[in-house]
Amino acid sequence: MKGYIKLENGSLLEGEIGDTKNPEAEGEAVFFTGMTGYQEVLSDPSYKNQILIFTYPLIGNYGINHADFESKRPQVKGAVFYECCEHFSHYEAVHSVKAYLQKWGIPFLHHVDTRSLIKKIRSSGTMNAKLTACANTAVPPISLPSHDGGEKTVHGSGSKHTVLVDFGLKKSILNSLISRHQKVTVLPYEQMGDIFSLNPDGVVLSNGPGNPKQLREYLPLIKKITQTFPVLGICLGHQLLALTHGYETEKLLFGHRGANHPVLDRQTGKVYMTSQNHSYVVKKGKGDLSIRFENVNDGSVEGLCHPDKRLLSVQFHPEASPGPRESEWIFDEYTSMLTQTGRVAHYA
Repeated sequence: MKGYIKLENGSLLEGEIGDTKNPEAEGEAVFFTGMTGYQEVLSDPSYKNQILIFTYPLIGNYGINHADFESKRPQVKGAVFYECCEHFSHYEAVHSVKAYLQKWGIPFLHHVDTRSLIKKIRSSGTMNAKLTACANTAVPPISLPSHDGGEKTVHGSGSKHTVLVDFGLKKSILNSLISRHQKVTVLPYEQMGDIFSLNPDGVVLSNGPGNPKQLREYLPLIKKITQTFPVLGICLGHQLLALTHGYETEKLLFGHRGANHPVLDRQTGKVYMTSQNHSYVVKKGKGDLSIRFENVNDGSVEGLCHPDKRLLSVQFHPEASPGPRESEWIFDEYTSMLTQTGRVAHYA
């Protein structure tokens, strides 16, 4: 059945509807540049309410397995492929991508000229879009995604205790902390005030969808948390720490999404290939923190730190999933922060 993706600037591209029971979807159109990792990104909560376009021309050849999900269900509103492979081959695979999306009622298009589509987004910037069976449809305004904090849970065991604040948590972040022999309490962001009674050794602010300024009401509480505990912020968590300490954020033209973004560590001079997924970025300017990491391609802020080494933030995903794991040492640096004794107010 013929279908279309229509962008808010009026551009219309034709394809084939993957699930005729669910042909309609509305969301922000973004693209992912990785050759692999489609299972992880489809289930990444940072893609909530977005229509995800895959740049690589063949998606799905190794299928879907039980292990590589980043959340319990797909988080995207829709997906667009050049070719979505139905006949997969991998010893762990249990479903095709098509079957996975159809199971959850996620609309998708395939046989779309994704190269042309992505060139339009790169030229005009991220736009709202609609997947539809009707070429004459209008693209409505798309609301920003809500931040779903989930529920409080406790995982792992160890002498050190981390509270992981859930703004739209990827499972791999939790697993990275557990593998370092930590007890981890996952806490919905609405319950951040409970951190003080839990009295952990450190706090991690997770990734999540949308504009960080939607969460401005929590900035005073986040500031108080940074005055009391060692803190690591990842992606959205990094942006919230930046806003808390005097920096501003802005929306990129078409975001950073993919598994091959080079990032410079200013402290060591080393460059790491990183996995990224974000529309918003921290602006350079005056703030209470120092810029620790910088994007090699466009010079954007990729991470902040404080001289006392009790606060660290990264825009990229050190847990990867998908992508290279060469920046996974960030979790080791955070773990070393927990060995510092005493919890004192160390910011003005």
